[in-house]
Amino acid sequence: MNILGVSCYYHDSSACLLRDGKIISAIAEERLSRKKHDNGFPKLAIQHCLDWSNMSMRDIDVIAFYEKPLVKFERVLSQHVDEFPRGAKVFRENISSWFTKKLKIAETLKKEFGYTGRVVYIPHHLSHAASAYFLSGFSSSAIVTIDGVGEWATTTMGLGAGNIIKIEKEIRFPHSLGLLYSAITAYLGFEVNDAEYKVMGYAAYGKPDRYKDQFSKLISLYADGSFALNMDYFVYTWSDRMYNLRLEQLFGLPPRPKESGVEQEYADIAAGLQRTLETAVFHLLTAAYKRHKTDNLCLSGGVALNSVMNGKLLSHTPFKHVYIPPDPGDGGGAMGSAMYAYVEQSKKSMNPEFFPNLGPSYPDEQIISTLDSYGLPYDFISSETKLVDIVSGYLAKQKVVGWFQGRMEWGPRALGFRSILASASKSEMKDIINAKIKHRELFRPFAPVILDAYVHEYFKTDKNLSESAKYMLMVYPFTPKGIVRVPATVHVDFTGRLQTVARKDNALYYDLIEAFRKKTGTPVILNTSFNVRGEPIVCSPRDAVECFLKTDIDYLVMNQYIVRKDHV
Repeated sequence: MNILGVSCYYHDSSACLLRDGKIISAIAEERLSRKKHDNGFPKLAIQHCLDWSNMSMRDIDVIAFYEKPLVKFERVLSQHVDEFPRGAKVFRENISSWFTKKLKIAETLKKEFGYTGRVVYIPHHLSHAASAYFLSGFSSSAIVTIDGVGEWATTTMGLGAGNIIKIEKEIRFPHSLGLLYSAITAYLGFEVNDAEYKVMGYAAYGKPDRYKDQFSKLISLYADGSFALNMDYFVYTWSDRMYNLRLEQLFGLPPRPKESGVEQEYADIAAGLQRTLETAVFHLLTAAYKRHKTDNLCLSGGVALNSVMNGKLLSHTPFKHVYIPPDPGDGGGAMGSAMYAYVEQSKKSMNPEFFPNLGPSYPDEQIISTLDSYGLPYDFISSETKLVDIVSGYLAKQKVVGWFQGRMEWGPRALGFRSILASASKSEMKDIINAKIKHRELFRPFAPVILDAYVHEYFKTDKNLSESAKYMLMVYPFTPKGIVRVPATVHVDFTGRLQTVARKDNALYYDLIEAFRKKTGTPVILNTSFNVRGEPIVCSPRDAVECFLKTDIDYLVMNQYIVRKDHV
């Protein structure tokens, strides 16, 4: 059975293809369109999944869409009727998109691909739940999903047992932890649905208790684990803005100017927001544990990208094991809806064994052709053993490497297939990469990638370290040894968003770090996504070359070909 999952029209459109319960390919539209957070119909992503699998639409048995458009439209109509007339302008501006595309998924699939087969619509939060549970390997688990909003739900609690997922409780719009975080993100001068992770990093510079009283006025927590926002401070139900003047008055500050640096008052607000989110989520999860009496937790939805919160889940709740999928946000809905449809249609289990390098790879011939088209000289390294020896030597000499290997990662994190790599032994490397390569804010931290056998030497992690640590989804404190040995990846609060590497998942990446360890004594390097600010992670050899040429990356390594900046 071949099932295609599709998500689109909000943000991070994507496609995912399953064959008999195995994930064959998955990719976000942005990687191919080169438009960050592309929310359009994922024509390029769908075509790639088909091409990679040597299929056409005639081979697809079912297409699964990640939410129910009619139910979502009902909610949009309802909220604007309730807010009439003040929301009339926004309603007029947005209503046409529903009749031209958002309610016409099947028609668009027929127009673009000639598909006339079955289309199933999976509820938004059920797609989130499936994206975690069916990959977790758990035989049973509590399942919690938290995001901005799906159709009506913003948060759900449920249970997975065998092949069955039951959503048993939900919190509905407008009460949303995701939208609370986004509203304060906007107030702090960052882009909504793009820069919430910046707020998370910014929060480390602040004192969370300074605005404790103000945040207590924004949200109420209840005994059953639920919550409610005080809508006196928010206008997203009817406006294209997130918050009103009352919020500014509450904090006693105007909105933070965009592109400004770390200002203590705003950093304190960010810290207060992070603390408020964590408190609400831990309260919710504790209630879920009491309800379901299981040690296992599956967490998904966009809020599950908050890696600082994720690193505290097991220490602040009764759960003993947690799984978060590589892409818990809307992009991951394509995978979740496809998996749910497969299990429902086939009555069979998913194969949970996978690593999320599910995008395209490129043959040597295409790499050579690309380099030649730019007139770039290159060296071919005859063996992977020699390659990792050479590149680890570059890293040991404090050089920055663009690392382009194999199939591209699925999800928002660079996991060692499309990465920028550097030694983390000198603290100034962080500022060098931020300023000269990534072209981004200097307060932003970088992630440490570490060989799995050395995690506990460098990090104070949970005893039962989640599989999700492989996906760069967990932040933990460094040990004193880590703080001293890899300062370029140590954030201001002495934490790092680690990525663990096992050889079975990515042998070449593992061998590179192991070669670096043998040269330096340190099993950790700095890893960040292979892109510059405002652009998606590179996908093709051409994308990689363009990024290399407009930054101060010292070496570009694509498969076994090396380009040196001093030869350009």
